[in-house]
Amino acid sequence: KGSIVVKKAYCDWDRYKAFKAPMHEASFELIEIPHVRQSGKNSADIRMVVDALDLCYTKSHVETFVIISGDSDFSPLVSKLRENNKVVIGVGVKNSTSDLLIANCDEFIFYDDLVREKKRPAARRPASRPSAGETPKVPGKASRDDSNAPAKKSDDERRQKALDLVVETVEALVAERGEEEKIWGSMVKQALKRRNPGFTESYHGFRSFNALLETAEKSGSLKLERDEKSGGYIVRLAAHEE
Repeated sequence: KGSIVVKKAYCDWDRYKAFKAPMHEASFELIEIPHVRQSGKNSADIRMVVDALDLCYTKSHVETFVIISGDSDFSPLVSKLRENNKVVIGVGVKNSTSDLLIANCDEFIFYDDLVREKKRPAARRPASRPSAGETPKVPGKASRDDSNAPAKKSDDERRQKALDLVVETVEALVAERGEEEKIWGSMVKQALKRRNPGFTESYHGFRSFNALLETAEKSGSLKLERDEKSGGYIVRLAAHEE
């Protein structure tokens, strides 16, 4: 996304001392906000908003803001930053993030996806050789295969969801721009992000957005044409191809 020029974290750090060292190592400026009951409850939010707007109005080279929060109270800040032609990326936890905040951001990344643990392959036991006259146990093999079925189904569902979203987005762009207008892969991604700010192709099992487009073409939903100058894809609906 570019070079990070300012990193600030707002908290009553006396209450979260265990996190101070890792944050220092990550080069964050720790902004101390003492915890005060009642009226001082939102002091950190207010300070964060003031600092963000100060950066917006005084540092023109800062083009993108990343807000790590799920609080809907930051929605007006997001709107003001975007009003000043800034890109806003939100980061939050899935089950506690405001839908309003997600919708307001240019892009929203779920913290759960960033720290998602990779599935660890089950430790394999060395296969024991059957003794003479002993029949290998076939049911055991079947049960191991069945144990992976739910995970595989979940992965397949996520991939299919991404394919459905990208096709729906292309259909919307064609309806808006007309069949004769070129639709670039980058345009599809931007439009999809506007419709679903929390979307990431990696969560749905694709290493890149181009890989998602290529899979949609293989499934017969889209037609792709490589542009020689830019190297990007021109995207069309397969149904409109003769």
